Amino acid sequence: MTTYNERIRQKVTAAFQPTHLEVVDDSGSHAGHAGAHPDGGGETHFNVAIESAAFAGKSRVERQRLVYAVLADELKERVHALSLKLSAPGDA
Repeated sequence: MTTYNERIRQKVTAAFQPTHLEVVDDSGSHAGHAGAHPDGGGETHFNVAIESAAFAGKSRVERQRLVYAVLADELKERVHALSLKLSAPGDA
């Protein structure tokens, strides 16, 4: 079975061809908090860093909307929170 971490990596890679991608499951830091999955299996909170030319010329909000659209199924199913760091090559 594919994990949510793998699903996020696969979808982000296909959509944005990132030059840098980091996906970290931070669910352990949120155990017992709102959004933690009752089965205790984690994969509810992720820190995601993406550098992609697809983000060039786009605002922070536009970049976030693009990522949320790509990961809509994961957000509906299990993922409760995404912390996003989105950049284009050469961003200051």
